[in-house]
Amino acid sequence: MEAFTEYSSVRFKQRAVIEFLTAEGVPPIEIHRQMLAVYGEDCVDVSTVRRWAKKCKDGKPGRTDLCDQERSGRPVTATDQFHVGKVDELIRDNRQITQREIAAKLGISQERVGHIIDILQYRKVCARWVPRMLTPEMYATYTDDAAEEDTL
Repeated sequence: MEAFTEYSSVRFKQRAVIEFLTAEGVPPIEIHRQMLAVYGEDCVDVSTVRRWAKKCKDGKPGRTDLCDQERSGRPVTATDQFHVGKVDELIRDNRQITQREIAAKLGISQERVGHIIDILQYRKVCARWVPRMLTPEMYATYTDDAAEEDTL
């Protein structure tokens, strides 16, 4: 999380530089050249400089909001700990349950169920959900048990 904060801080500073140099009348390409000399690899792209410079020009100097705006969109709620636990519980109770059945029982999409199954590191072996981290002996036991059930 600290790396993200540091990244955000660098971008915030670059926006302030762009706002200042735009108010001074410096063209975006020159702003980008100067910033590239200072920030190196961490410098934003020239298209970003142009976009931010345009926003600064359209607004009043010193009054442009440098912070990111709230993003619209739906937050991911189906991959919370509650749903992860419920999917794990359903799979442990019935190793032959399908993703479609899990999705119907929990009221979430099949795509989210698949994502949660990836998080839990399960995979299908002989139509059964088994953990991925199996030793060869455990894997053989699961496949032997499944083969016995098929012959019954």
